[in-house]
Amino acid sequence: MKRNPKELDSIHRKLTRRTLILGAAQLGVVGTLGMRMRYMQVEQADQFRLLAEENRINIRLIPPARGELFDRNGKVIAQNSPSYRIIIVREDAGDVEKVIADLSRLVKLDEEDLNRAMTEMRRSPPFLPITLADQVTWNEISKVAVNAPALPGITPEVGLTRDYPQGADLAHVVGYVGPVSDYDLGQIADPEPVLRIPRFQIGKVGLEAKREDVLRGKAGAKRVEVNATGRIMRELDRREGQSGADLQLSVDADLQGYVQARLGSESAAAVIIDCETGDLRAICSSPSFDPNLFVRGISVADYRGLTTNPYRPLANKSVQGTYPPGSTFKMVTGLAALEAGLIGAGDTVWCPGYLEVSGRRFHCWKRGGHGHVNLNASLKRSCDVYYYDVALKVGIDKISEMAKRLGLGVRHDLPMSAVAEGLAPDRAWKQRVHDDVWRVGDTANSSIGQGFMLASPLQLAVMSARIATGRAVTPRLVKSINGVEQPSGAGDPMGLNENNLRQVRRGMYDVSNDRRGTAYRSRIIAEEFRMAGKTGTSQVRNITKAERAAGVINNRDLPWERRDHALFVCFAPFDKPKYAVSVVVEHGGGGSTAAAPIARDLLLQALYDGTPPLTAYPKGDRGKIRAQQEQLHRDYPGIAAPASDRA
Repeated sequence: MKRNPKELDSIHRKLTRRTLILGAAQLGVVGTLGMRMRYMQVEQADQFRLLAEENRINIRLIPPARGELFDRNGKVIAQNSPSYRIIIVREDAGDVEKVIADLSRLVKLDEEDLNRAMTEMRRSPPFLPITLADQVTWNEISKVAVNAPALPGITPEVGLTRDYPQGADLAHVVGYVGPVSDYDLGQIADPEPVLRIPRFQIGKVGLEAKREDVLRGKAGAKRVEVNATGRIMRELDRREGQSGADLQLSVDADLQGYVQARLGSESAAAVIIDCETGDLRAICSSPSFDPNLFVRGISVADYRGLTTNPYRPLANKSVQGTYPPGSTFKMVTGLAALEAGLIGAGDTVWCPGYLEVSGRRFHCWKRGGHGHVNLNASLKRSCDVYYYDVALKVGIDKISEMAKRLGLGVRHDLPMSAVAEGLAPDRAWKQRVHDDVWRVGDTANSSIGQGFMLASPLQLAVMSARIATGRAVTPRLVKSINGVEQPSGAGDPMGLNENNLRQVRRGMYDVSNDRRGTAYRSRIIAEEFRMAGKTGTSQVRNITKAERAAGVINNRDLPWERRDHALFVCFAPFDKPKYAVSVVVEHGGGGSTAAAPIARDLLLQALYDGTPPLTAYPKGDRGKIRAQQEQLHRDYPGIAAPASDRA
């Protein structure tokens, strides 16, 4: 159909107008985009460059090297050892299950470690390295390196892990480290970022936990370039962290090893303290455990074996265990009465074998009694009735006060787990805790270290050192930090009458050196190292009136857990005390038979700084002691052989 010229002209004008409008709109859009591009590329260039840099560069923490531990002679107690491990990055591995299956054909993977790694992998970012196997051998690392092309995402690497060369000997003192757990993070108000590094190790118990503040150190940092998924492309720079402080302990690792060996399979504890400085030369709990088992995560079987053992190897009996101190407490009662001026050293008490108190008989351990005894004889022969009588005169409050002055019922500030306060009760304590009045029978029981009275082996060693020196000796475990000597525990004079202390010390001397003394068979013959001590036997069961009438059942005839605890405290040399020792043998029976021989051996080992000569022992014991020394040397080569066998 042919259009007329007017119609064609009208259509042309409409198209031209629309073209102009569309062109103007396009020009406006292009102009706006151009202005925006200029704004972003020129005016906002610095800001966007900064944002790009922040997205491209990450800050990664560098774990600090943990401070190491040494004994007083420089022997390593806890160190950082190279640890070969195999890690996986899920993002690079692709098919994780296939890669792990391929790896397991080269390296034996522990099922527990593998399950733990899979759990970590599920809750961690895909680019974060996860440890599949730790403490692998160099041969296994080599296999992985050779087969690296067939194991995507798998990388062998070397790091640091904690190692305890002394094994079980110092486990209860040092404790152990382990990977940070969710529980650990929950206990800290504001956890440091370094604690969130997978498998980062912190102190769990013992000194490792209590001095975490100085042992951990400060983390370093490195700047790394990463790609869009967070994978590290290259390292740009790094700032090294600050290693943890090295600690030197007061303990002697060789002496500690001997004490642990001498306690053997007993459920027991022993403490050796330096009377001059307060240094803990040995502080042992038996049986012990290998702390290395806990560093990388203990197996269920190993842990069950420790927790089901009736001798409680995980418990630190030396500071955590509290026991009725038994007759080792008699020096406290005697000193309280002497200081109060209520008795004299020569005053005597008649012991018929019991004392009537408020219609109840309190028995002496010797059924027939000791007759007339004074302070010296009461200590030497461990007469109970003497202390019942004395305690009724002096009262529990003064006895409790003296106990605390001598270090009982006081929590000593040591960087160890669960350090017990013990208990030196008085009238106010019973009213507050039991809502009951203190009775005269309570005083009689407390006077011989029974009833409510409780003390740890550490406290008993401190008590012995304070009696030996007259000073407030305080136990010290950390000798120096990064070479800086820590305050001494020598202590100031306690202000006790020196003559009263002399009387008590003389009684303790006769316990070990008088033929009628309860520890005479465990005496030291060497004149320059004569020992003063006190035996103790604390009951863990009630003896009924019927049993007493028929004859008290011998400890040997009772189940182990119902036998009496055996205790002994001592110091030597008598004229110039160097060391004080306490020994507690759980359910060991009598202190004179179970604890005193051990304490004598420990004291001699410390005084001679090694295996003592047989001439230090009574002649009749030398054959048995020689056989014992030979056996210990065979079982623990670090312990020197008897003197005549040395080169």
